Amino acid sequence: MEISALYEIYKKHPVVTTDSRVCPHNSIFFALKGDRFNGNRFAESAIERGCAYAVVDEWENDKPENPRVIVVENVLETLQKLANYHRKKLKITIVGITGTNGKTTTKELLATILSKEFNVAFTQGNFNNHIGVPLTLLSINKSHEIGVIEMGANHPGEIRALCEIAEPNIGLITNIGKAHIEGFGSLENVVNTKCELYDFIRQHEGKVFVNKDNPILNERSEGLDRILYGRDNPALFVSGTLSAETPFLHFDWNFFEHPYRVKTHLVGEYNLDNALAAAAIGKYFGINAEYISDALETYEPKNNRSQFERTQHNDLIIDAYNANPTSMKAMLDFFAKIKSDLPKAVVLGEMKELGSITEGEHRKMLEYLRGQSFNKMYLVGSVFIDGAVGGGTAGNTLVFETVEQLIEELKQHPLTGYYVLLKGSHTVHLEKVIPFL
Repeated sequence: MEISALYEIYKKHPVVTTDSRVCPHNSIFFALKGDRFNGNRFAESAIERGCAYAVVDEWENDKPENPRVIVVENVLETLQKLANYHRKKLKITIVGITGTNGKTTTKELLATILSKEFNVAFTQGNFNNHIGVPLTLLSINKSHEIGVIEMGANHPGEIRALCEIAEPNIGLITNIGKAHIEGFGSLENVVNTKCELYDFIRQHEGKVFVNKDNPILNERSEGLDRILYGRDNPALFVSGTLSAETPFLHFDWNFFEHPYRVKTHLVGEYNLDNALAAAAIGKYFGINAEYISDALETYEPKNNRSQFERTQHNDLIIDAYNANPTSMKAMLDFFAKIKSDLPKAVVLGEMKELGSITEGEHRKMLEYLRGQSFNKMYLVGSVFIDGAVGGGTAGNTLVFETVEQLIEELKQHPLTGYYVLLKGSHTVHLEKVIPFL
């Protein structure tokens, strides 16, 4: 079936699902498949559950034809092509956001700001890959005025592919650091892949927002139609100055010479750059300063990202959705600087997907930790264990292979009256420790 013909069906049934257990009435089921699942097996079930059509790329010859089953060569490619076809029909601006750290927070902040004046469609959660981006695009309808699309990648070429689907008019790279080296192969490949967003914008005469304080992004965006933001520089389109960390981020910024103080619910100094990026794009779209400041203040992080939580026993900073050497070092530096009468403890999970630099980066982290004055340190992961055996750890440090082992330790020796930082890669599941703190 031609994409144009499928699009006519989609216009009549503009809700798309890839989960046969979630089948809204009159939706279209796309039977995706992977290493451990095959959606084609559930196509008929999806129709029975309420889908109007099912798009499949496997259909047994002995099965009778079903007018509600659409057979294509490749379901994923069809989903992506349909999303791009729909995007071309949309007469709205699409903001594309990528980066090593901060892209989800920045996307959420920007959507909150823009929603003050516009009907905004934006990536839900971190649905930012080759499946999530098409699904986000297909959720956009005629009532929406702006789209904000988050783009993630762990291999070269992925940002280019997502740009070709979403066709962003405006681009933002939050930052570039050491992450997913296992898939990228090198930091240089990380830089080149993230900057595929700049390449697409350059080819299509769009606009980019660039952090003037980031030398790599500043250099790679030369020659583009760009708007600069950053810290402590009134000459920039948007500039902010850190005013307090309590541990929440407070900062000052000016809007056409008028000063504003913003008191956010975000934890971590590095979130200043995310807030300034969102403010800059909001200002570009004509959102007034009061609305921008209010949006930044009312946004509350979730999903274990830059959160503060006070339990019956301890004060917690929870930033356990993701971790790489750049983000972990930034969070530890921030945590070390916070003034508190409470003793400090850190709970760190190993950093995943670092490939050939895994052992070296964890060894560097152990060396860094040995120079810190944290009262207690709990490290989770076999890489930390190997590094500790090789180089030793401080006497206040305990190392565990799994989070379950750490939980048993906390059951036997509860931690009470501490300021605690939790930071680690999502697959370590440090969030399981929270009920025991």
